[in-house]
Amino acid sequence: MHLADHPARRLSAALDNLSSTFRGMTAHPDEYNCDCHWGSAEELALLKTPDVELAPDLLNRAWQAIDWSDHAAVLRRILPQFARALVAGQAEPLFGLEEAGSSFARGRWQQWPDKHAGPVREFLHAWWAQSLTDPDATVPAHEVLAACAEASGSFGPWLADWEEQTGSLSDRRLTETAAEWEYELLGDNMPWDVHWYELDDEKMRAELVTWLLEHATVRLRESGAPADLQHRIRLLGLTGEARWTDPHWPGHRY
Repeated sequence: MHLADHPARRLSAALDNLSSTFRGMTAHPDEYNCDCHWGSAEELALLKTPDVELAPDLLNRAWQAIDWSDHAAVLRRILPQFARALVAGQAEPLFGLEEAGSSFARGRWQQWPDKHAGPVREFLHAWWAQSLTDPDATVPAHEVLAACAEASGSFGPWLADWEEQTGSLSDRRLTETAAEWEYELLGDNMPWDVHWYELDDEKMRAELVTWLLEHATVRLRESGAPADLQHRIRLLGLTGEARWTDPHWPGHRY
């Protein structure tokens, strides 16, 4: 069997690859952040020192900060430790894990040379696959999907992966995600607040809804998802009065 058939091993290999790829990276020598609000000069100096383990609080402040002059360099510096914290559920966003995806987006990782962008892409895909197939995955699949979609600006690659994961656990993750997100989607909203200003949230929502109607509807039915949830996903195909006057409208208020 190929490595991709063993999601836990694939993820472990992806994390190791991040460590080797970004070994020796540092923040820009002139990087600065406010002593009063971000942290001390000594902590800033650690970001300019390669391969030094950061305290969890410092790591969180580093990826959450939105005002680095060279966010890409900071992201490359912290990526090996940041990725392991994400997988372990140790990142501490203020609201949701999409904030971590936004940190990736701010670093514009998809524009990096392939020797750097490739390992990041593989990590995100490996983490996503593990969340769908490992019963002991620490982070819920819908949170991983939010992070990956926010990081890449699209649902497409991640939904394509989901179509290939057809086991019972992956089906259960679909039911859980649909239940988690149906309220916002029926209100014509994204399931989370889009953080990176360059993302087209309307386009992303349409991409997700189309997939739910064309792929997930059948899958939810065949896997025995609750009937009321199946109806709520069906209602995404209706608009305006037709949606909220349907006999199965759940009575949501917005």
